[in-house]
Amino acid sequence: MRLDVWQELHSDLRPGVQPDQETFAVALGERQILLPIRVLPEQDRAVVSLILNQASFPVLDLLADRLTEQLSAFNPDVVVAVPTLGLTLAEAVARRLGHARLVALGYSRKFWYDDRLSLPLSSITTPGGGKRLYMDPHMLPLLRDSRVLVIDDVLSSGASIRAVLKLLALAEIEPVAIGAAMLQGEAWADATACPVIGAFRTPILIRTDGGWQPEPTAR
Repeated sequence: MRLDVWQELHSDLRPGVQPDQETFAVALGERQILLPIRVLPEQDRAVVSLILNQASFPVLDLLADRLTEQLSAFNPDVVVAVPTLGLTLAEAVARRLGHARLVALGYSRKFWYDDRLSLPLSSITTPGGGKRLYMDPHMLPLLRDSRVLVIDDVLSSGASIRAVLKLLALAEIEPVAIGAAMLQGEAWADATACPVIGAFRTPILIRTDGGWQPEPTAR
């Protein structure tokens, strides 16, 4: 298993599937980062993986810079962080926006939580689900009547962000925008009519005789 993925800012990689058929290069302006390809359980499809809490600080900084530059136009009052891997990016973006804090959703229930502010959660990399998403009811005064920006690490199947938006809707909160480091495939686009901004995009990959290729889309 390669350990050099999501660690360096390159300047000489051609974007897309690399000759080793194990990695995928993503362009970020004039720089590139190298990400691993993870084969899905059905074996004939794969995704490009980004684990932000394993990324180097220079990579995280570049992603946060690019995302903040695009999201600042929405003039958010507060950032809502989607656990777990969205927390790192959300903090970086919130700091760059000049915020003193953020509001983190969570997977663990504290005794003072209200179960009505909770929903089940699944994603493309955790298809069995089993998690629940919680909002601390004490955070509601920070969110209501505010311009809320939601930050996640990756949008792929759309299952996670649907749950996040439904949870916020239970509290009568509608975000002004959603930000993510990576927008993966196209399925997530049906999850929301809210503006969605990504630092970069990657395709779902399919196995062919010539190696991994982007999956055709209907869009």
